[in-house]
Amino acid sequence: MTTEILNRKGARKVQDIPKEVQTLLNEGKIETVNLTEWLAIDHAVLIKNVLPGIGFSKAQLKTFSTEIKNQKKPSTMNSTKLMGRLIYENCSSKKELQKIYKQISTNPADSIRCYAPYLIALDSKMALSKKFNQIKPLVADHHFGVREVVWMAIRPEIDLHLKDSIKILTDWTKDKDENIRRFTTEATRPRGVWCRHIDALKEKPELLLPILEKLKADESKYVQDSVANWLNDASKSKPDFVDKLCKKWKKDSPVKATEKIIKRARRTLDKK
Repeated sequence: MTTEILNRKGARKVQDIPKEVQTLLNEGKIETVNLTEWLAIDHAVLIKNVLPGIGFSKAQLKTFSTEIKNQKKPSTMNSTKLMGRLIYENCSSKKELQKIYKQISTNPADSIRCYAPYLIALDSKMALSKKFNQIKPLVADHHFGVREVVWMAIRPEIDLHLKDSIKILTDWTKDKDENIRRFTTEATRPRGVWCRHIDALKEKPELLLPILEKLKADESKYVQDSVANWLNDASKSKPDFVDKLCKKWKKDSPVKATEKIIKRARRTLDKK
């Protein structure tokens, strides 16, 4: 494998991805480097190349491939979610599930790791606190795609157990890893992207104040943008709450980090 391939920036259009790169991606031998490559993965081919080494049979792989090809609305996100569910359903015991989860969550291919959070999210018998502990390494994953899929996978659980989730995530705001701190607001956005809204937070955004207050002066731009996006979401249903909070923060936290959050958070409010 050449240095040129490993250090590539990635094509802007799917049709511009070099054939060799596309082949290596679908073989699970290299990670995607941008959204274009991530969306170009052929999951039917990927699982055929990778999952036999994890222990899945030919019969199981055939079922997986058929399910992927028969999707009514095929997309990378839908294929990822589908594969997470199929792998979960094909684990015959809790012991096997944990074994498969370990292999998938640490797989070199980012698209394979993206299946892993669904194995945790779908386990109705696992306690909420344990679910968060299990997914935490994936929340801190170095790959953007894995980090995004994690919050989408666990978001329904957060919505269902909002109070307890906020309590756990408030503690995460103290983590030294910016990816983990960012997750606390990204996973709880009232409106979010590519996902269902959390109605309770649209109606009562103050429920997330324990987290928002902890991050109002975070030094990481990655976290700042997420906090601001959270507040921008909230401003569309509860503009007064966001307006008052921004004014309070401007007085209580006169630092550049807070100023940046406020400016971005008010982008919808300031258009009115």
